[in-house]
Amino acid sequence: MQKRFFLVPAAVVIFILGFTVFGDRGLLRINHLHRDLDETQKRLNELKEENDKLKREIAALQSDRRYLESIARRDFGLVRSNEVIYQFSPGAAKPAAAGAPPQGGAQGAPATAPGTQGAAAGKPAQPAQPAGRSGR
Repeated sequence: MQKRFFLVPAAVVIFILGFTVFGDRGLLRINHLHRDLDETQKRLNELKEENDKLKREIAALQSDRRYLESIARRDFGLVRSNEVIYQFSPGAAKPAAAGAPPQGGAQGAPATAPGTQGAAAGKPAQPAQPAGRSGR
């Protein structure tokens, strides 16, 4: 009888503690939900920053002609009609020894635009101009 008197309340306490720790609203679940909330808040802040960056870029594309021109030059390789583009090989940045002839002979030569492979030697090739674009 004495043993049963202690076992029943101990079983009830263990049962309650089990639900407190492991239940649907237990401590482990609450801890997991807090971690999910922190991760979601972090992702939300990242997306807000990206959204602000994209809004600034949209505004710049709509109003800043210089920015639009830089995008056209960088991404699409567009040039103005009076510009000549020079392409250097990666080894051209190193200074050549005094009196030594340049390697390859064509470093620093103007690049030819697509479709102008048969241009006369000694004249820089005119870069390709996209259809519908003026020189500005």
